[in-house]
Amino acid sequence: MTSVLSKSASLALVASVALPGIALAVPPGGYGDLVEEVAPAVVFIEVTAAQPTGGQLPPNMPEALRRQFGDRLPEARPQQGLGSGFIISQDGEIVTNHHVVAGAQTVSVTLTDGRTYDAEVIGSDPATDIAVLKITSDAKLPFVTFGSSEEMRVGDEVVAVGNPFGLSSTVTSGIISAKSRNINAGPYDEFIQTDAAINRGNSGGPLFNNEGEVIGVNSAIISPGGGSVGIGFAVPSDLVVDVVEDLGDDGRVTRGWLGVQIRPMSEEVAEVLGYDNPRGAVVEAVTEDSPAARAGLKTGDIILTYAGKEVQELRDLTRAVALTEPDDSAQIVLLRKGREETLDVTIGTLPDQDA
Repeated sequence: MTSVLSKSASLALVASVALPGIALAVPPGGYGDLVEEVAPAVVFIEVTAAQPTGGQLPPNMPEALRRQFGDRLPEARPQQGLGSGFIISQDGEIVTNHHVVAGAQTVSVTLTDGRTYDAEVIGSDPATDIAVLKITSDAKLPFVTFGSSEEMRVGDEVVAVGNPFGLSSTVTSGIISAKSRNINAGPYDEFIQTDAAINRGNSGGPLFNNEGEVIGVNSAIISPGGGSVGIGFAVPSDLVVDVVEDLGDDGRVTRGWLGVQIRPMSEEVAEVLGYDNPRGAVVEAVTEDSPAARAGLKTGDIILTYAGKEVQELRDLTRAVALTEPDDSAQIVLLRKGREETLDVTIGTLPDQDA
C-alpha cells in the first residue's frame, strides 16, 4: 500500500490563561485541567477564496476565437476552506498554516465561546507553511505561549487541539515519535513526528507539552485513506517563533542567501575520501555575482562546515544559510581537490521568497 502525504485541511487555535509561574501538571487521570486552560484560545478558521471551476483559454489562442469562446467559460465561484489556529497574544495575533489561508479573500475566526471576528492576514511563509493573522476585539483574548521544541524528547507526551473534519475543539494525545523529520515538504523540513491523532482540519492547530506550551504547529499527515494512521507532523516551535517574529515586522520572512546549487556527496566519492558515510554539500554551480562567487567558491567544492557547524546533509546548509542575517559574515570550511580550505563569506538576501 502506498502512503500519500497530505496536508491537513484545518487549523486549530489554542490559548492559555495559566497564572505566571504555575506549571500545568498532567494528573494520572488525564488532561482535563490542561485542556480547560488552553481550550478558550482554540479557534475555528473559515476561508473564502475565488477559484475558477472550469478550464482556461490557451494563452496563444487567436483573438477571434478568444472573443467567441471566452464568455462560455464558467465564472469563478467562491470556494470555502476550513482550518485551525491559536491565539498568541491578548491583542489577537493568531498563528496558523500558510496552506490554510493561501489565496484567501476573506478569513473568519470563531472562538469556542461563539465570538466571531474578521481576520487580516499579516503575513504568510510558504517555505515553512506558517502564517500570522490578526483579529481586533474590545475584550482581552485568551492566548497561549510557546515552549522549547528543542527540549522535547522522543517519547515525551503531547496533546493536539484542533478542528478535524469541522469538529471544533477536538483533543487528542500521544507521544513524540521522532524529531527532525524530513518529509520533502519544503527546504526547511525539521518536523516533529507524533502519533497523536491528527486529521484533515487539524492543520495550523497547536501541539502542546504537559505544561500547556505550544511546541509545534500541526501541518501534515501520512495517510493512505485520508484519516489518521498515527503519523502526523508538526513544525517545531523554535522555528515557528522566528518566522512569526519576522512576519510581524513587515509580513515577509527575510532569509540569508549564499548563491550556490548543491547536491549530496555520492557513496563512491565518500569512499575515495575515506569517509564512513557521505557528508557535506557538493557545489554544482555558483551564481554569478553572488555572495558565494565573491567569496571564491567554485564548482566541485565540497562544503564541510558552515559557521562552525558540520554539514551532514544538504538541509543542514540550506537552513543554516537561511537563518543567517543578510550582511552577516560566516566561515566556510570546504574540500577542494583533496585539500581543506577556509573561506569567509558575507551572506546576501534571498531574492525570491517563493523559491
